[in-house]
Amino acid sequence: MFLRWGGAVHRRRWAVLVAVLAIMVTGGLWGLGVFDKLTQGGYEDPGSESAQVTRVLADLGQRQADVVVLYTAPAGTTVDDPEVAKKVTDSLAALPADRVAQRLDYWSTQAPTLASADRTLALATITLAGDDYDVRGANFDAIAQGLRVDGVPTSLGGQVPLERAMTELSNKDLVVAEAISLPVTLVLLVLIFGSVVAASLPVLVGGLSILGSLGVLRALSTGLEVNTFAVNVATLLGLGMAIDYGLFIVGRYREELAGGAEPAAAVRRTVATAGRTVAFSATLLVIALSGLLVFPMDFLKSMAYGGMSAVAIAAIVSLTLLPALLAILGRNVDKWSVRRAPAGEPRRLGRVADAVMRRPVWFAAPIIAVLVVLALPFGNVQFGGADVKQLPPGDPSRVTAEVIAENFPGSGDNTATVLLRGADDAAAAAFAADAKQVPGVLDVLPSPPAGDVRVFTAPLAGDSASDTAREAVEGLRAVPSQADVLVGGFPAMVADSVDSITAQVPWMVLILVAATLVLMFLAFGSVLLPVKAVVVSALSLSATFGVLVFVFQEGHLADLLGVTPQPVQAGMLVLIGAVVFGLSTDYETFLLSRMVEARHQGMSTPDAVRTGLVRTGRMITAAALLLGVVTGAFAMSSLASMRFIGTGMIVALLLDATVVRMLLVPALMRLMGDAAWWAPRGLRRLQERAGLSEVETPPRELERV
Repeated sequence: MFLRWGGAVHRRRWAVLVAVLAIMVTGGLWGLGVFDKLTQGGYEDPGSESAQVTRVLADLGQRQADVVVLYTAPAGTTVDDPEVAKKVTDSLAALPADRVAQRLDYWSTQAPTLASADRTLALATITLAGDDYDVRGANFDAIAQGLRVDGVPTSLGGQVPLERAMTELSNKDLVVAEAISLPVTLVLLVLIFGSVVAASLPVLVGGLSILGSLGVLRALSTGLEVNTFAVNVATLLGLGMAIDYGLFIVGRYREELAGGAEPAAAVRRTVATAGRTVAFSATLLVIALSGLLVFPMDFLKSMAYGGMSAVAIAAIVSLTLLPALLAILGRNVDKWSVRRAPAGEPRRLGRVADAVMRRPVWFAAPIIAVLVVLALPFGNVQFGGADVKQLPPGDPSRVTAEVIAENFPGSGDNTATVLLRGADDAAAAAFAADAKQVPGVLDVLPSPPAGDVRVFTAPLAGDSASDTAREAVEGLRAVPSQADVLVGGFPAMVADSVDSITAQVPWMVLILVAATLVLMFLAFGSVLLPVKAVVVSALSLSATFGVLVFVFQEGHLADLLGVTPQPVQAGMLVLIGAVVFGLSTDYETFLLSRMVEARHQGMSTPDAVRTGLVRTGRMITAAALLLGVVTGAFAMSSLASMRFIGTGMIVALLLDATVVRMLLVPALMRLMGDAAWWAPRGLRRLQERAGLSEVETPPRELERV
């Protein structure tokens, strides 16, 4: 199938080139509009109790305030000073009525909870008009400047300003990451290939993949909520995987030319071998990312949309436009050479392969032991949510939120909202008295009743993502009452999201494992190779998780990375899990494909393993290096969540593409011996009928295709 496809692309190379370029560029230009449609929401489980509280409050017209304005009295005055009060109240009164649904402030209510104990700080809370996130965001942009008061230091906090700050930093970091990674990647490709033309091809594929994925995200955003981080993930994987795929395809094409093949035959053979491997590895990675769709949070679904579209388009472009370009270039792929490309077997890699084949146990045992040790911190993982600590220390939005949380416990993130439905005055008073006794609950503050619903605000001790807050939420939900009790608020949302994610993780694992076992069996015709791939990938992934917990939660090297130690975001962890597991099987597929190809040529198992390692080792290492550059740029992001992803990818690549694939996998293959290729006769026939196995095509037959 892939051989025929290679021939078809070669015959219609100009038509394929023009069609793919037109589709990707047009889709990308249209897709640039996606930036105006992205949101920062989607972190909550829509079916959770905390989400139900949000909906009930919205029905009652008591939606949580979108903006919290912090006013600081000028030196030598207090917020009760008449001049200060007049300036602030005049500013608030001038806000457009069609932009603001509700506002509360210290001066109009004289509520003691809206002023600090020393009266140097005071708050105003604003609920923006509109039920849609984009509408509220536009309303905030319209009034933001009017909230500033001359002569009274003013800072803005609350959910909408926080989300705006994260979006701005995310978009800025995206531009910086691309500006850093693309030139560095091109230079490295030139050094790897020794030719400017050959090096530019993977970068071209990467750029087109990003454009195409933007078009897909724009289309999805018309009917679905797409989180802003979806673009970051699409850019990271679109560029990274396109470069990886381009590296393998261009490398194989040059190898065929060096072996004496004519350009036409080289294109067909490249698509039949490296192209086939790219198709399988991309399919595995897309399925791995599809595992994120089992989670109810739109945030994780957005990550799946971005990643799946980027990887799929990178593979499509690599199997269409790239072979067409190779067919057009012919031997000019090596034009503008800056150095002679390395020829023959890499001596150092050959010595490593020989050493592994001689003493596989000496390599396998210590590597497994080290990976287990690295994984140990993961046993102490604590899960949290995306809060203000995602912003860098000193960021104005983060500083404002921290001041509000310290001086106004009832207005910070670490506050539970409790609803009692069907409670009379006596039942409400009894509940409030019992709720105050719950460990971690600082106070229980009643709000005016709305019909048969009583609303309480409960400031909690500790951090909103801490075990203390989680236990307080559970304690509030367990308080006995004759009324229907619902507990919401940010700490409850974090707890509910973590519970939802952990409940769905087994389904995600099932998808990953089943896809790997089935697709790798269809690709290689072995039962044990897919099982070994799953076990090794799980071990490598666990080690990566352990390192992330060690740094981001426990705080080791946190100062070096500029992050604040905090509980790990469960959503980010499953995202890393899907991507890293997919990349692990990606490199496994590239490595095993050459081993199986050598085996079909009649080599013994040790020789086939050695040949596969020597022929792919240089490319796998180069691919990991290039992807590491792309993800490394994201590790320098201002947002802790993007640093988490970037650091996790770098650690995973460092472990997986070097120690695991270059040493551990060959050692295990050597220990497995001929059993590595075994499959029951019935399954073998099924795999052969599928017609997807790695089959060596004789040169003369190839020339006639």
